[in-house]
Amino acid sequence: MREEEGHYDIAVIGGGLAGTCAAIAAARLGRRVALVNNRPVLGGNASSEIRVWVCGATAHGVHRWARETGIMGELYTENQYRNPEGNPYYWDQVVLDAVRAEPNIDLFLNTDVREAEASGPADRREVHSCTGWMMGSERRITFHARQFLDCTGDGLLGHLVGARYRTGREGRPEFDEPWAPPEADEALLGSTILFHTKDLGRPVKFVPPAHAKDLSSTPILRNRVLRTGDNGCDYWWIEWGGELDTVHDNERIRDELQSVIMGIWDHIKNSGRFPDAANLTLEWVGSLPGKREYRRFLGDHVLTQQDILQQRRFEDRVAFGGWSVDLHPVQGMYADEPGARQRYADGIFHIPLRSLYSANVTNLHFAGRNISATHIAFGATRVMATCATLGEAAGTAAALCVAEGLTPRQLATERPDLVHRTLLRQDASVIGLADEDPDNLARTARVSASSSLTRLAAEPTAAAPGTPYPLTRDLALLLPVDPALDTVDLLVHGAPDGTSRELTVELWGTGRAENAVPADHLLTTAVTVPPGGPHWVTARLGHRPETSGNVILLVRACAGTALALLPERTDGVLALRRKAEGDAAVDHDIPEEDGQPVLEWQARGLRRQTFAFRAAPDTAAFGPARAVGGYQRPYGGPHMWSSGPAGEAEWLRLDWDDEQDVTEVRLVFDDDVDEYLNNLHRHRTPYEVMPELVRDYRLQACDAAGDWHTLLRVTENRRRHRVHPVRTADGGPVRTSALRLVVDATHGARHAHVVAFKAYGGRTD
Repeated sequence: MREEEGHYDIAVIGGGLAGTCAAIAAARLGRRVALVNNRPVLGGNASSEIRVWVCGATAHGVHRWARETGIMGELYTENQYRNPEGNPYYWDQVVLDAVRAEPNIDLFLNTDVREAEASGPADRREVHSCTGWMMGSERRITFHARQFLDCTGDGLLGHLVGARYRTGREGRPEFDEPWAPPEADEALLGSTILFHTKDLGRPVKFVPPAHAKDLSSTPILRNRVLRTGDNGCDYWWIEWGGELDTVHDNERIRDELQSVIMGIWDHIKNSGRFPDAANLTLEWVGSLPGKREYRRFLGDHVLTQQDILQQRRFEDRVAFGGWSVDLHPVQGMYADEPGARQRYADGIFHIPLRSLYSANVTNLHFAGRNISATHIAFGATRVMATCATLGEAAGTAAALCVAEGLTPRQLATERPDLVHRTLLRQDASVIGLADEDPDNLARTARVSASSSLTRLAAEPTAAAPGTPYPLTRDLALLLPVDPALDTVDLLVHGAPDGTSRELTVELWGTGRAENAVPADHLLTTAVTVPPGGPHWVTARLGHRPETSGNVILLVRACAGTALALLPERTDGVLALRRKAEGDAAVDHDIPEEDGQPVLEWQARGLRRQTFAFRAAPDTAAFGPARAVGGYQRPYGGPHMWSSGPAGEAEWLRLDWDDEQDVTEVRLVFDDDVDEYLNNLHRHRTPYEVMPELVRDYRLQACDAAGDWHTLLRVTENRRRHRVHPVRTADGGPVRTSALRLVVDATHGARHAHVVAFKAYGGRTD
């Protein structure tokens, strides 16, 4: 055995997506990081060893403009380009490459942390080191660090150093959560093993092993649905162990899950009820249970069901989620009730930094499914893309604690502004925070552009005349309003029986800037539609709000009429439809509760399509100033500069009264965060690169004589967030009174989109 020691700024224990993103975030901020994982591959439940879909705030397309940005966003979009088929082994390499690209990270795979050293009283512990055994190499490695992150999922490091935690379900009186049981208990969400099948093109037999479960002896055939076309996470309901200890009984749980998989496959292959399975064989069966729940640490804030569903905005918010409060019966696959109960907020919810560090260990952060949340709230925060954003936030916080000499508590309570500025600079997953960074020189610049999108409309063309979309249900358009919405013209197919119809058109507010569902009724008007057509008809609204924001134009169902649906995406606009009877918004196997507006009003199925319309007056929602000092995500409006109709070399320009010393430029482009992505492609998008993303661009500086000089040129860009150091030939800062970003091409969109144009450097006197 070889004894080794390593000294780091930060030690991240656990290499799932939370730990991976935490390590990358801290490393990019200049900290030396040890990333320690007890498996041979990174990714945790997302890895090729377990193969769980990476789900997050989009909730399989339920929420609008909700896909994660920051490091998780980079992983999503890089995987989309490299791995359009959803190969789990290619996904492993995307994650591994992201870690290996960071020179400040030392990666330790196959290293199981089993010991830790900490000191201090129970209410103020401090971690000094932890020690892991590297399997196969006979190396015992001790990691010393100033800050530690427990991203193990099960919370092993925190347990070893005495961090306070909970397991099981809290009783209802403790947090007054409607879904909590009357009394606390030790019930957990169970674990799952998945399997994949393959069509060999010829009949294949299956001889079940001796341990295969006889499904007729279980409630599974009565209460669950088997389909030959399902694979992988389609069988998320193969779950068990919630009545056990999901860590100490892990081997027993694994054996039971594998016996059920063999029983399911035996039933599909040999019961005679699935003739289309004749040519199918098992291609892969997992050998590691994918765990859902174990320890949940106690931070300075315990996230609750009300925090999630009421979308509480925390002063120290550092990430967001959007998954439903998703809880499963404790008996798992053997339960008589459905496999899940789910409840969605009306939009994304926020997560505070105070839930990402220990209340009693002064240098311990955590991220992933072990954060400070109740069992009920954990049902929404536990999905991996959300865990990844928590990792980026916790890694950023740990790096700032090292740099500023602060404890996590001091950072959260005394310097949340520093955390926010840093996260926004990195384009992390935060919503509703404007860029107020005093170091961003662009905030003091005058902003201009070659052109801007001012006409908000979607009109048919000869190539795309549109198709009638019957008004058998209520339909709607979400529109940005800045400064007013006086009229909206709609292209409507009238009744074929020769009679006119009267459309009821309503205008609704969204209630919160995060949301995209009707919440506040503003006005109602009526529009007469002649027979036949289609006809342009005008809804007169006269809406002039005090502040800009989104509204929803709602057209009530009207027999015999139809709106014209166009096959195009319109900047800042969403088409919505009310759920029809019998529709399932998410999963046919999960009953949907009433009173969920985000499920009642569906965007999925209409994305990248628009009902034909023309809005007046012209809009200022896409002006050049939107790319400076504002929000970096849609939030009560699109919050980006969009050029006018396609032209060559569209540009966005920053001008200062005095020359500035610029050393770095950061650009955030539009990669359409409304497009739902998934690492293994549960839902396929046809784009390997989002069409809206800027492909080719130049960055130019203006000299004292007024001439423009190209500082850099980029072609074939695939990244949303680009960081460009800029220097003169002798290594000094670029001294200039103006910068210009020239967009030469997008990946297919007709308009150039820039979400943020930032400049950093020394200000001159």
